[in-house]
Amino acid sequence: MAFKNPFILWGLVILPVLYYILFIRERERTFSTPFSDLFPARTTLRIQIFLFARLLLILALGLFIVALARPQKGYIEETIETEGIGIVLTLDISSSMKAEDFKPNRLGAAKSVAKEFISGRKTDKIGLVTFSRKAVTQSPLTIDYNILYDFIDTIEIGMIPDGTAIGNSIAESSKRLAGGKEKSKVIILLTDGINNSGEIDPITAAQAARALDIKIYTIGVGSMGNAPYPVQDQVFGTRYVSVPVQIDEKVLRTIAQITGGRYFRATDTQKLEDIYREIDKLEKSKIEIKQYRKTREQFTTPLLAGILLFCLYVTLSRTYLKTIP
Repeated sequence: MAFKNPFILWGLVILPVLYYILFIRERERTFSTPFSDLFPARTTLRIQIFLFARLLLILALGLFIVALARPQKGYIEETIETEGIGIVLTLDISSSMKAEDFKPNRLGAAKSVAKEFISGRKTDKIGLVTFSRKAVTQSPLTIDYNILYDFIDTIEIGMIPDGTAIGNSIAESSKRLAGGKEKSKVIILLTDGINNSGEIDPITAAQAARALDIKIYTIGVGSMGNAPYPVQDQVFGTRYVSVPVQIDEKVLRTIAQITGGRYFRATDTQKLEDIYREIDKLEKSKIEIKQYRKTREQFTTPLLAGILLFCLYVTLSRTYLKTIP
């Protein structure tokens, strides 16, 4: 229930004033005499009906004010139009992603941050591609984010023969986006190495992606200098060796520039989280909500009730309460 003219309801504040004027003060004036203290108070039926009639007049006026405020009852229909984004998360799962300059390691941090990124989307279709020596689609574009979480949880190093095929990963990701109807198409490519596998050159793949209106954000993960890398020793178990961090930043930066995206460098888990948050802000879906309000006027109920009470007041005033001069 709502009111078309709610400001008119302020008129209800005069009702207590009228109640005082027409009820309390009138009763005091009518029943006060110089000898009233000497006689017990008596209220006749005529006096009761007289006061009741005045109350009817006040109630009728209140109902008229409510009717003028035009109470309405209805509901709102919403039509949501979305201009969704197609996003493919492309993750490097080569053996170098075991390095523990990120916690618990590079792949573990990438999986965790990717899931956090997905949780912040609402209407976008998201797919998942992993790569090392070759690129494999783990999940096509979907809005069922729970399935995506499950796929991410199952990703492990060693699922694909070792290597780093950046060009193939771009081609595979572009294939997932090419047939979609989304207005905006994005690849978020994360790697910690240098392209050394695959049949497709990364720059050629980027140019093909640009032709399909696909934007690529590239992320290089790895600390500066060397990183601790776990090695299994038959005698001493797991031991760590220091390995140099080698990321082809020039190629990753060029891929981003060709497609209109950006290159980011993540040197720790916090920086990686910040990068995904920044990409999340850069790529927001356009959502347009149109509202349609359907209402029915409800003023007739208080209006008719007010007329009924006013007619009853007039009837009593002209009949039982009528005074003869």
